[in-house]
Amino acid sequence: MQAAFAQDAEIQAMEKQWASAIRSMDGKVLEAILGDGLIYAHSTGIVDTKKEYIAKVTSGKQKYEGVEQQSALIKAYGDTVVLHARMHMWGVNQSGKFDDQLMMIHTWVKRNGKWLLVAHQTTKLK
Repeated sequence: MQAAFAQDAEIQAMEKQWASAIRSMDGKVLEAILGDGLIYAHSTGIVDTKKEYIAKVTSGKQKYEGVEQQSALIKAYGDTVVLHARMHMWGVNQSGKFDDQLMMIHTWVKRNGKWLLVAHQTTKLK
């Protein structure tokens, strides 16, 4: 049971690192924490690769002014963890301003002792 709590804390720390990196447009951190085969599916239906997503964030085409996790459920499957969360995210993208309440799923995989985000999917809530 102790190991599960430690792993949950590690994942929450990675989530905070991801949120901080996208708010501050930090491509170096994103390069380090996103898996090379990343599938980044936005609530708009647009799907980005790692390279495409980092380019959007660092160029300001996808600018996050706020990212708040409102609740989270974490399930571990060995070296893979799935996080399901309710999120509030706001900022500006290619369509203009957004202020969304979302469901989000993140898949984290541990490789060589390091957690990498390999999949992201959000769905808008009413």
